[in-house]
Amino acid sequence: MDKSTPSTRSASRQILMIDDEETIQTVVKFGLRLSAGWEMLAASSGPAGIELAKQHQPDAILLDVMMPEMDGVATFKVLQADPSTQAIPVIFLTAKAQATEKSQLKALGVSGVITKPFNSLDLPEQIAKILHWPLAL
Repeated sequence: MDKSTPSTRSASRQILMIDDEETIQTVVKFGLRLSAGWEMLAASSGPAGIELAKQHQPDAILLDVMMPEMDGVATFKVLQADPSTQAIPVIFLTAKAQATEKSQLKALGVSGVITKPFNSLDLPEQIAKILHWPLAL
């Protein structure tokens, strides 16, 4: 599912971020745009993120693990169960840095896990590495 189009920068990507913390959304949006020229959609809850994923079919989803109402694991399971969203790669963002917790998240079938805190300017490089996307800056 490669939506890349020729450009002078890296392929134009659209990333959906599902995170209940608005400040993290803002920092990530800045980093994605400044470092890679990528666009970001944002949702503050699992259900809102699922709807945006269905509507926009983003190139990837950054999904916070700990959220009220519907946590990241439950959100991921809904995305995987829906044929319209199951092919979208998902990367968990988590403050839980222990190796066992990261292994448990990866075992669910996500594309990768990025630990918070992270450098927003390095985030596109981390995403590109996990998803094997070319990143020409």
